[in-house]
Parts: sequence; structure tokens; C-alpha cells
Amino acid sequence: MKTSVIVFPGSNCDRDAAVALEAATGHPPAMVWHGDAELPNSDLIVLPGGFSYGDYLRSGAMAAHSPVMREVVKRAKGGTPVLGICNGFQVLTEARLLPGVLMRNATLKFICKDVYLKVERSDSMFTHRYVLGEVVRFPVAHKDGSYFADEDTLDRLEGEGRVAFRYCEASGAVTEVGNPNGSSRNIAGIYNETGTVLGLMPHPERLADPALSGTDGAKMFASLVEALP
Repeated sequence: MKTSVIVFPGSNCDRDAAVALEAATGHPPAMVWHGDAELPNSDLIVLPGGFSYGDYLRSGAMAAHSPVMREVVKRAKGGTPVLGICNGFQVLTEARLLPGVLMRNATLKFICKDVYLKVERSDSMFTHRYVLGEVVRFPVAHKDGSYFADEDTLDRLEGEGRVAFRYCEASGAVTEVGNPNGSSRNIAGIYNETGTVLGLMPHPERLADPALSGTDGAKMFASLVEALP
């Protein structure tokens, strides 16, 4: 299984993603610089967390127009799986590979803590190691993590089964209390129309090893290894 991690100026979770991918696949990913026009043959492309281009203009806005993203968009539209984590999710929305936007947290403050998520689908290439309705713990670290879309878009996402994870309480209750950033309908992650692109704000790669105090995130990478060549 060949994987690639896109590295932007300001990325700070690219190594975390690389470590998690190598642990799951047994092979180090290609680390692809944002200014490169070429992208290696890849079974999976990861857009990592961080603060690409210093979050100037809007988070992910400049990164979405970097040279390598032209090839990422082309590959994604051709069916290559893409995982965007935190800033990577922001880049995916700015590149119009996913609908909606990531806005300033409702608290107007940077949030860095573990949160609980409810698994909304367990039949995707990203989540089949999870159980439908399972509650998992991932960290978040963002200031612009509040997912927003108009009501028609939200209804379409719900109706098409494209909500991947929702913020919840430890009990699994999807409530305002369990929503750390004010995201619409507690949405923490969404798929594209074909289920081959996933964007999520929480960081699975930061809880993918027992040494990191948890392995809930490892199931996502294990799911991908089983689903892809």
C-alpha cells in the first residue's frame, strides 16, 4: 500500500500522520512538498493538520491553491482516497472537494483537548474497523473548527449518509455539551459523494499508539489498510 502525505509551510502534524501510516502499512509514506507539481502513485493521500501558510486569509485557503493540490484534486476526482485531518479538512473544503466551511470556534478560543465522537457509519473504507454507534476518543487542536453549511446541504449530507462522525458526550449522547466548537448538528467529519474523501477535525493519528494513551485512531488506519491494495 503506497501512501503520500502532503506537507505545506506550517504543517505540524505531517510527521504524526507519517508515523501512524508507517505503523499501519509497514512502509513510510512519501512526504510530498506543497510546491511539487507531481504526486507519486498513491493508494491514499493524507492532508495533515497544522497551520498551512500561517492560516492567512482563511484556514486552508492558500494551501488549496498550491501547485500539488491541482494533482490532489485530480486524483480525488479520479477515485483515489483522500483523508484530510484538521487543517486538511479545511483545505478540502477550500478546494471544493467537500461542501461547507470551517469557521471560528463558538468560544472564539483555540481548543486543545480530547473529545468524544460517535461513529455514524461503519461501512466505509475509513471506518469499517469501528462499530456503528461506537463512541471513540480523539484529540482536537483548532481555532477554526466549527463546521457550517446551509440547511439544504446539511439535509443532503444527512440523507446521503455522508456524516462520518459527530461530537458527543462520553455516554454517546449527541448534545450541545458534547460539541466543543459549535459545529452544525455536532458534525465532526464528512464524506464526499462517493465516500472516498473524508475530512474530519479531530486527530486520529494522535491516538494511534498505546504510548499516546489511546488507540482509537489506529482503527481508522487499520480500516484503510484492509480496504485498499
